[in-house]
Amino acid sequence: MVLFMRFNVFDKLRCNPLRPLTVVIATLLVATLLGCSAEREVRVLRLAHSLDTGHPVHKALLHMAERLRSISDNALQLRIYPSGQLGNERELIELLQIGSLDMTKVSASPLEGFVPVMKVFNVPYIFRDERHYWQVLEGPIGQDLLNAPIPARLKGLGYYDAGARSFYTVDHPVEAPEDLSGLKIRVQESATAMAMVQAMGGAPTPIAWGELYTALQQGVVDGAENNPPSFYLSGHYEVSRYFILDEHTAVPDLVLIGTFSWERLTVVERQWLTAAVQDSVAFQRRLWAEETERALAAVKAAGVTVIEPEKAAFKTRVSALHKQYKDTVVGRLIEQIQKVKP
Repeated sequence: MVLFMRFNVFDKLRCNPLRPLTVVIATLLVATLLGCSAEREVRVLRLAHSLDTGHPVHKALLHMAERLRSISDNALQLRIYPSGQLGNERELIELLQIGSLDMTKVSASPLEGFVPVMKVFNVPYIFRDERHYWQVLEGPIGQDLLNAPIPARLKGLGYYDAGARSFYTVDHPVEAPEDLSGLKIRVQESATAMAMVQAMGGAPTPIAWGELYTALQQGVVDGAENNPPSFYLSGHYEVSRYFILDEHTAVPDLVLIGTFSWERLTVVERQWLTAAVQDSVAFQRRLWAEETERALAAVKAAGVTVIEPEKAAFKTRVSALHKQYKDTVVGRLIEQIQKVKP
């Protein structure tokens, strides 16, 4: 079509030399309109998360954005807003639900307030080890859980590794569950996480992640629980002198898209995005393993005492939580998880 128009232009120039300027202007207008049309075909997805730019998750999301540009030849792009610029995790989930934001990365913990079955990840000690954990997430159970948020206008696209969560305290060494007695422990907005801390004798205290450093520093809470990279990168090791590797829960991060945004994508765009997410999942898992090792070495070098307690005592202390879910959806899911064989 464009070539045909160009030949017409040259013919007219030869036949009517008095109108070259008009023809040139017309040609430029056509080219401009074609260029604008191409620009309008680019779709940009907005993704926000609450972690800082040094975190492995942010680096993985940048990798996802690069892969998406490459796979789609720049037709589908990702714009990332880190560090809680657009809100905390709960607020970001709500923005997805109403279509004001396209994507986010959130922990499964706050997601349980929207998708109750996600509380399974906050039930302590349901996975035998890391291998069992990934067998579950990468198998049929994990896929069903990615689709579970759809009635809440959310869709899971993949899991990021968030390691195992362990306790850390400002100035109370913890060798056994009894040592948590009376301590105010920060937890995420998760009823299940609160029940776990209560079962161990602590006093669960929900506090936003961005406010936790000051809360630890000022004695609002006596400790918290998270994975080694988050403990290190947040700077919490500067005010918390003990890290207790009890590894009570393995709560994954989920890459989510709102169903409003998902349904606006074409079939091909969905394929591009899914491929970019899976590339970033593999990238993030490698990065996470490196970061965990580096974080533990760094906090030890900074003077933090890393305690490796006997986990059996912690497991015994929270065993009643497993019985509490018997004959419930979560209880049946726990049974399915524990039946997954190596």
